[in-house]
Amino acid sequence: MITVAEALDQLFALARPTGIEEVPLLDAAGRVLARDVASTRDQPPFAASAMDGYAVVQAAPGDVLSVIGESAAGHRFDGVVKPGQAVRIFTGAPVPPGANRVVIQEDVQRTADQITIGERLDEGDNIRPAGNDFKAGSMVAAPRVLTPNDIALLASMNIARVPVARRPVVALISTGDELVMPGETPGPDQIIASNTFGLHALLRDLGAEPRLLPIARDNAASLKTVLGLIDDADLVITIGGASVGDHDLVAPVAEELGMQRAFHKVAMRPGKPLMSGRLDKAMMIGLPGNPVSAMVCGHVFVAPVIRAMLGLGAAPAARKTAVLAAPLPANGPREHYMRATLGPDGLRAFDRQDSSLLSVLGAANALVVRPVGDGAREVGEPVDYLPL
Repeated sequence: MITVAEALDQLFALARPTGIEEVPLLDAAGRVLARDVASTRDQPPFAASAMDGYAVVQAAPGDVLSVIGESAAGHRFDGVVKPGQAVRIFTGAPVPPGANRVVIQEDVQRTADQITIGERLDEGDNIRPAGNDFKAGSMVAAPRVLTPNDIALLASMNIARVPVARRPVVALISTGDELVMPGETPGPDQIIASNTFGLHALLRDLGAEPRLLPIARDNAASLKTVLGLIDDADLVITIGGASVGDHDLVAPVAEELGMQRAFHKVAMRPGKPLMSGRLDKAMMIGLPGNPVSAMVCGHVFVAPVIRAMLGLGAAPAARKTAVLAAPLPANGPREHYMRATLGPDGLRAFDRQDSSLLSVLGAANALVVRPVGDGAREVGEPVDYLPL
């Protein structure tokens, strides 16, 4: 068996970037910026007032100034301010030539077309210089997942179309005679297919475009038919049938269809069978069939592969550290991803860790990561975990 880190290295070696497409700014949130974007303008494009008040050349307590006009957002004052004069100005409006400060309206008294400067004069100039936020040519650096804040920034830079990484198309294939789709009536020896639905949700959240293909039955003809439907997928994920039993047909059938296979037994719990390779233009990953094993492998292997395809770097899933709220026994020869809850007092692993128990996974918000051969751990000791 190989380690989780070695398996990830082999998967990263198979992953290919998806390329770049341009999308309208309104569709760019949550997408991965694929190349640096430069502002086309200064912001603000002119010296702007930071407050409502009066633009003046100079002011001192008791000064009486003549109001000669008004500057509002979108409607500048078309003239020059001279000593002894003031222009009524509003927040965001262009500061007229000649003025070097804005006296806030609370610091003046106005009578008709004159203002008198009050005794408690604000010391600030209340002017935002041109280019104070950013200048033409300022960059938004790639790669990054674009947040709503990024979208607002790109809009102010006058970027109408955004270069983003194309979403990886992922074909999801469940295998097994025992499976039926949710909503169907299972036979006496059948169960409901759950893995592809959980992985579909995970992939969508990761920024991929998952596609659910029909269930492949436990015969070569059915599996070949379903594999023939992958179309333009960048990644094919099969669930089940990736081990070496009499009914585990994914590896030999995919190999017959031209896949250059690398089959791994990974030293991890839950999950051990992991098949990887390339099938024509698509990368292929074969996950275990046990429900929890498939989902844990989704977090440990599939998520980093998707991030690599999107140009976010080839790196394992980011871990965090927290203290234990309950003790843990010593770990064995496989890296163990234990379903757990993270609460105010720390991490608490569930007593039941069987790889068939989706109810336990559903109640978990963390996977405690136990290294190979890790000794017993006591309450209060720090451990690594993956957030769920």
